Amino acid sequence: MHVAKPGLRALGIAESYSGREQSTLAGVVMRKDLLIDGVAFARVTVGGTDATDAIIRLFARLGRQDVNLIMISGSVIAWYNIIDPAAVQDATGLPVIVTTYEESEGLEEDIRRHFPGDTDRLAAYQRLGDRVPVRLHTGYDLFIRPYGLSPEDAGRLCNDFTYEGRVPEPVRVARLIARGLVRSARPGRP
Repeated sequence: MHVAKPGLRALGIAESYSGREQSTLAGVVMRKDLLIDGVAFARVTVGGTDATDAIIRLFARLGRQDVNLIMISGSVIAWYNIIDPAAVQDATGLPVIVTTYEESEGLEEDIRRHFPGDTDRLAAYQRLGDRVPVRLHTGYDLFIRPYGLSPEDAGRLCNDFTYEGRVPEPVRVARLIARGLVRSARPGRP
């Protein structure tokens, strides 16, 4: 992958919590010049273990051969439904960048408290490894976990896709779309 390529396309994926049983994922295909040219959706089980499969399904639904990388907003979604970015990379053949926006002490104790005895979930979280801080041109810090590309290339791509603030546009727009879809589906909404 040529990270400087102007026509490079990222699939940004973000969640909007949509209820007690399921949550909504939106995926947005965005070119480096910030043109949006694709959208797809998937659902994940709140508190489940299907987030990785949902992301792979979302990518497959797009049926796109021109996506160059996947950006995911967070690796723990839908109440501790943990994404395996390495499995997403293996299944799609694309590099993956997981983005987070704040420093954290980690979630191991929370997982132990909410899911006592769930060693698979805890191991999935521990496999994620450390996050790499990236200082964006906007002056904000972003924390990333890159898979299939160097931390330097991942940081450069996050910088290239960030217009303002700390959230790269593909995941920012995906989050907005997921929230809009969830809000429009709630009973009593016009």
